[in-house]
Amino acid sequence: MEVVRAGQKNVLGGELKICSVDPMTGFTRSGCCDGHEEDHGCHAVCAQMTEEFLRFSQRAGNDLSTPRPEYGFPGLKVGDRWCVCAARWEEARVAGEAALVVLESTHESALEHVKLASLRKHALDVAG
Repeated sequence: MEVVRAGQKNVLGGELKICSVDPMTGFTRSGCCDGHEEDHGCHAVCAQMTEEFLRFSQRAGNDLSTPRPEYGFPGLKVGDRWCVCAARWEEARVAGEAALVVLESTHESALEHVKLASLRKHALDVAG
């Protein structure tokens, strides 16, 4: 059974699918990279963590590997999926260290920061 977020669109124009529930991700920890007005960081890209991206993010001041239980953050490892900031993903792409992307789980608002062609080049799900 595929779970979708009704009313929310992905970068391919279809319904937004769940990114991850283990670990639970999303700005509101819904499992989706859905859009919210309060999310000024635009956590819209469903990324599958790679060693390169985790290192890049840490160097950029956002350590995604270390658990932060006080924020309900489990710490990520290679292979985990997480809703990341579209602008940070783009910075990593330009540096040659982008994480892999799940297009059907990446919210359309990511396109305000990243070109669809760039996301497609790093896509796990190349449909669409």
